[in-house]
Amino acid sequence: LVQELHLLRPTLRAVVVLGAFGWQAALPAFAEAGWTVPRPRPAFAHGARVPLDGLELFGCFHVSQRNTFTGRLTPAMLRDVLRTAAKAAGLPTR
Repeated sequence: LVQELHLLRPTLRAVVVLGAFGWQAALPAFAEAGWTVPRPRPAFAHGARVPLDGLELFGCFHVSQRNTFTGRLTPAMLRDVLRTAAKAAGLPTR
């Protein structure tokens, strides 16, 4: 992951991280790849938005059956995070 982040760094503008487990793994990887990660490390939350040196990091509940079947993550919630991340990356949205 760290090697891929190094390669993507020149063009990467936004990243959506799925779930608290992914969030815990992503923050150290971004730090090792050269981004400045705030201390203390930001806590995971759905809709969390953390700026990292020109990159916006977004938290989103994982799209597991447990989260979707219980309504913890709805299609509208997922679309909102993805749309916000796309805007942050400078991509067109509808």
